[in-house]
Amino acid sequence: MLDILLKRRSIRKYKPTKIDRETVQVLLKAALLSPSSCGFRPWQFVVVDDSEILSRLAAAKKGAGHLKGAALAVVILADPNRSDVWVEDASIAATIFHLTAESLGLGSCWIQIRERQYSDTETAEQYVRRILAVPDTLNVASIISFGYPAESKPPYSEEDIKSFGKVHRNAYGSEY
Repeated sequence: MLDILLKRRSIRKYKPTKIDRETVQVLLKAALLSPSSCGFRPWQFVVVDDSEILSRLAAAKKGAGHLKGAALAVVILADPNRSDVWVEDASIAATIFHLTAESLGLGSCWIQIRERQYSDTETAEQYVRRILAVPDTLNVASIISFGYPAESKPPYSEEDIKSFGKVHRNAYGSEY
């Protein structure tokens, strides 16, 4: 697992190669096994592999343009009436998608939708909801893009981990 975490980087450039159905099924199975608070599993997923829809979703917010070149996207939805921690549960599922993608040789990138704007008058969530016919009972958390990488980024190193300086022992400010 640590090897996957060291190698996984956000990939925004993809080869034009399609992702086969069996590989998509593995991604979905992994996400459907994601931990969630009290086992409520408030998330649902919309799998998008239609290039026209991917292009439309690429306009959802600034920074989503790479969806035009993705082979696949998964839109992560959640039911806020099912769990008060739907944001966390949806985020865990998104993370599982990322880690599974890396293990399968795929690149992936998180596209934040919740609390982002499409335009001055419409949120990114409203825009995505309109494009995909998402019911009002579900919130749109994020979109994860997938594809075979057309770029490479160096993995993190042990030195990178040590330089994070984010770990404290027994109390904040005490070195671990």
